[in-house]
Amino acid sequence: MSVETKTLSKQISEIFWRENFTLATAESCTAGNVAAIITAIPGSSRFYKGGVVAYSDEVKQNLLHVKGDTLSTHGAVSEETVVEMVKGSIEVLGADFAMATSGIAGPSGGTQEKPVGTIWLAAGNKDKVITAKLTEDEGREKNIQNAVKGVLQLLLDVCQNKENEQ
Repeated sequence: MSVETKTLSKQISEIFWRENFTLATAESCTAGNVAAIITAIPGSSRFYKGGVVAYSDEVKQNLLHVKGDTLSTHGAVSEETVVEMVKGSIEVLGADFAMATSGIAGPSGGTQEKPVGTIWLAAGNKDKVITAKLTEDEGREKNIQNAVKGVLQLLLDVCQNKENEQ
C-alpha cells in the first residue's frame, strides 16, 4: 500500500466513523484491491459492508443490477456501467456510499476505442455519483494502483462535499 493510498483510506475511514456512513465496493479491473486498502485500516468493520468483484458481465448484471442494455450499448468499460455498479452495490449491500472500477488494466484486452489503460471510476451515494476516466497505460500493476488511488480520491471528494452540505 502506497503512502498516498494509505492516507486517503485513513481520511475516508475518519469521515465514515464520524458520520456513521457505510460503504460498499464494486470492482472489476482492480479485483478486490480497493476493498483490501479499505479493510487494512483497523476498525473498518464499523463501516465497510462488503464488496463484489465483478469481472464478468453476468456478475455485473446479476449481482450489481447493471442493465444488459447498458453493457451492450456502452460496454463494461464505460461511465454508464460504473455508475450502475455504484448504485447496484448500494442497493444490494445496503450501504450509504459505494465505489466502482471497470477497465482494461492490460497488458492485453484493449481496442482502438478503448486501449489498455482505459479505466472508469465512480463513487457516490444514491443521490449523486461522480466519475473519472483514466487513460494512461503504465503497465498492469501501475494501472491498477492508479485506479485504486483514483477511486479513493473520488470517494473522499464525494464525502467531503456531503459533509459541507450538512
